[in-house]
Amino acid sequence: MTPAVTGVSTAELRGFREVQRLAYACAEAVAAQLKPGVTEREAARMQREWLSARGVRDWFHRPFAWFGDRTAFVDFRIPLQFFPTNRRLEPGMPFILDMAPVHKGYTADIGYSGCLGLDPLHDKLLADLREHRELILREVRERRTLREIYEDVDRLMVRQGYANRHRAYPFGVIAHKIDRVKERRWSPTLFGFGTQSLKGLASDALHGHRDGWSPLWSPYRFSDHPPRPGLWAVEPHLGFRGTGAKFEEILVVTDSRDPEQSAFWLDDDLPHVRRWSEEKAA
Repeated sequence: MTPAVTGVSTAELRGFREVQRLAYACAEAVAAQLKPGVTEREAARMQREWLSARGVRDWFHRPFAWFGDRTAFVDFRIPLQFFPTNRRLEPGMPFILDMAPVHKGYTADIGYSGCLGLDPLHDKLLADLREHRELILREVRERRTLREIYEDVDRLMVRQGYANRHRAYPFGVIAHKIDRVKERRWSPTLFGFGTQSLKGLASDALHGHRDGWSPLWSPYRFSDHPPRPGLWAVEPHLGFRGTGAKFEEILVVTDSRDPEQSAFWLDDDLPHVRRWSEEKAA
């Protein structure tokens, strides 16, 4: 039985799981089509067209694609640098596909890391992300503050020999809350972000400021509180020189006093989790 989440029913959790699986299916389908010469803009368009063909009409944010050293956000200084460019994919180059579709009113925000060919360094980054997934869940269940968990993720990265690349995001966030939005046939975007989702995040930020919590999980004082019940899109992002890798998926936080039911990953049948299981079994 799925534990209750404040304001979210079991049927709604199923809706979030379905859109997250849809997004990861898109990532795998597009990744399989990538070849030398494809640009970031073309890869982003491929994601957008694949999802649109399956009924997506709204977005938390439109798809991103980062190739080569852009997977590690090398020299990123301003938000506009996150948008897809004409960088072309080359053999042996890492890539990240990141998309946040809204389908039937449910939101997902996922990140998929891959490489065009074999790269032992990239394989190691992907393998080492597993420890971050375990740490985050464990400490959320302990009801450590978001800021403390962020700092522990940072320390783990340092021990592993990596740089924290999610710190490059606005406000340095490793995660943000997501919610349902009203289903519409079409919804406008602003700077690549869906206006409905932005309004929801702004509303959470306003209420959270009043009540002492934030919908943004960052290293700053406004995240110095225990995890708020609800759904969080979590994305630890490792970097080593010009190579970056991450996952992004939904973490569910509940009101349950049972530690195992107080927080859980929405879905364990995802590409990076299957990869780790296969590696463990080998």
